[in-house]
Amino acid sequence: MELEILLRHLLPTELFEYFDLISIQEPNTKELHLYLDEKKVPPPERKDKSLISYGFDEPIKVQDFPLRKKSVYLIVRRRKWQEKGTGKIYSRNWDITASGSSYSKEVAAFLKGLFGQLPNKLE
Repeated sequence: MELEILLRHLLPTELFEYFDLISIQEPNTKELHLYLDEKKVPPPERKDKSLISYGFDEPIKVQDFPLRKKSVYLIVRRRKWQEKGTGKIYSRNWDITASGSSYSKEVAAFLKGLFGQLPNKLE
């Protein structure tokens, strides 16, 4: 799909390895929201367990590089996994935001290099 090729050049690389793009929305004239769901692949670190997909955690909102004067937000849902027999719930801990912020790691590194610190909000 041509759109996916374009997005692979614009978004953090690991997103397409582990997440599916579900939808793209423009909630207003200043924002673009990309909705991503974790792929239905059980965590390899739990390969010794019998797991079934059990829905999603609450979505997290990650601010990425702006495009054409629009703030870009990645709305990411991590998949939950339930262990058969015990009912114990697992989910992966994705490290996609810079510590203490809602910026993607790539945006945070860029802003720190430019300003020496992270601004409160990127417009």
